[in-house]
Amino acid sequence: MKSEEYVSFVDAWEGRATIRTRPRRIVENDQKLIYPLSRQPLVLSETFTRECPQLRDFALVQSLYKFINDVVIFETEIVDKTARSIAKNHFAIRFPFACRYDAMTVVVDEDYHALVAMDFMQQTIAMTGIEPIELPGEIELSRAIPAALAMAPEHLLSAVELICVAIAENTVTNDVAAFAKDDSVKQSVKGLMADHLLDEGRHSGFWSRLVRIYWHTATDADRECIARIMPVFIAQYLTHAIQKDFDFRFIEHLAVSEAVKQALKEETSAMAFPINRHHPLIGNIIRFFKASSMLDAPCVQQALADYLPGQGVLQ
Repeated sequence: MKSEEYVSFVDAWEGRATIRTRPRRIVENDQKLIYPLSRQPLVLSETFTRECPQLRDFALVQSLYKFINDVVIFETEIVDKTARSIAKNHFAIRFPFACRYDAMTVVVDEDYHALVAMDFMQQTIAMTGIEPIELPGEIELSRAIPAALAMAPEHLLSAVELICVAIAENTVTNDVAAFAKDDSVKQSVKGLMADHLLDEGRHSGFWSRLVRIYWHTATDADRECIARIMPVFIAQYLTHAIQKDFDFRFIEHLAVSEAVKQALKEETSAMAFPINRHHPLIGNIIRFFKASSMLDAPCVQQALADYLPGQGVLQ
């Protein structure tokens, strides 16, 4: 692999990375929402709006805590691990120094994002007096990546890990972008998300480029093997199970009758998106497969046929 295949973004990082350029975000004590209603549809449900609308802010604060918890796990346990391995040249796929340098900036960025998120949680607890309920110890990727790796032969473990992390980084970028544009939430929350987005936009391109570099060196047999793994990873990544468990736990903390709790749980269970081409995150994932050139391969097109526009639908 020749180093000229990759051009570092060091100048962009030095000039625009949030750890270099952004002030501390302070939570405002105003009337705006601390978390978008659209991201916690439970508070918009018929039962919630009828039986306990006064608990809306409690629900949104707890949803923010879970979001922050997810960010910390994602940044420090998932992305940091792979990026650090690449940066220190411990990754089975060897990349030129420019890639490894950029990977270390990703490590710095992601750990900083986790630190900022934890600061924001502390500020919110102090301002609202609302302590977080028990938060999940894992995110969907904590299960999806091991499930994908379990299907991979030894020599493809690093390649599959790289692709899974790249998919996640490209997906979260678009997710954060929607969050940052919501005018109903506090300016500090929007600023926090905008800061995150500034870095994640750079990261998503970084991971796509690394996958493209690898993919162009992969044999046809390895490409076919990886293609077969991708639907399993996607199904695990898009599962609603962890969110549903959290929502059920949250519902148990509400000061409402058992009948109302049961009705809320039933409504929550009905909110899960089917894992098919209509899922709101599938478009982001497919864009990654195009950007990384993986979708140019017939074996990947075939493996992802149920997710592609105009094709069948997974049940």
